[in-house]
Amino acid sequence: MDIRFQKSSKEMSEMNTQQQRENFLIPDLMVKGTVQLTYTHYDRMIVGGVVPASSAIALPNEDELKAKYFLERREIGIINVGGKGTVTADGIAYELEKLECAYLGKGTKDVTFSSSSAGAPAMFYLLSVPAHQTYPNRKMTKEEAQPVHLGDSVTSNKRTIYKYIHNDGMMSCQLMMGLTTLAEGSVWNSVPPHTHTRRMEAYFYFDLDAAQRVMHFMGEPQETRHLVIANNEAVVSPPWSMHFGVGTANYGFIWGMAGENKEFTDMDQVAVANLK
Repeated sequence: MDIRFQKSSKEMSEMNTQQQRENFLIPDLMVKGTVQLTYTHYDRMIVGGVVPASSAIALPNEDELKAKYFLERREIGIINVGGKGTVTADGIAYELEKLECAYLGKGTKDVTFSSSSAGAPAMFYLLSVPAHQTYPNRKMTKEEAQPVHLGDSVTSNKRTIYKYIHNDGMMSCQLMMGLTTLAEGSVWNSVPPHTHTRRMEAYFYFDLDAAQRVMHFMGEPQETRHLVIANNEAVVSPPWSMHFGVGTANYGFIWGMAGENKEFTDMDQVAVANLK
């Protein structure tokens, strides 16, 4: 498991491109037959990917957690971005089609991941944060996620937001998680740019053509930076960092947050004209 420590806005302003990528970009998340985990010290969120092939893969108990099992003091959200697969939690199977989500609460001991077809494996994206209360394990389909339509084709940011784990969806201790899909011809996400110092956020970009890229903007509004991101890569956004992005082609992304509250609308918007 990779470990990432927190960086201040001043430290980020002094980084070159490679240093910024080493600190905030999480590449190689979806590697067939493996579990890939990154432990960030931003609200102690773990970002991960699991791609089971011909055999099931268990969620490992990492030594860094100093726990009896991975979810002894944690909760986890799981969204499938690949072929059909199954998450089995303490003997109960949750079948997940593409873009369906499962939530597993604190105290879930045995978790395994499997694919229905090794030729078209599931690709499970994971977000896990500390939890101090137990909420029930549950699955939610894309259709159950109460889609919210935002943006406009005129500004190339027409999009649909699916909120899975939040105050009005699957309950959690502190994790919020969902995904956004862009309409054909739209390429901008998270407009207007915003911060929420009460919560950190992680973005995972998927369904992006291999020849295309997303430019993910971050940093303080008056000291902006960007990361060039490929398909199936994630980025950690510190609480002090504004965030939005644009792609050279259509894509989707999964967002996840943890911190002081679970209010989806709690954000401080930044006018595009005021960015530097």
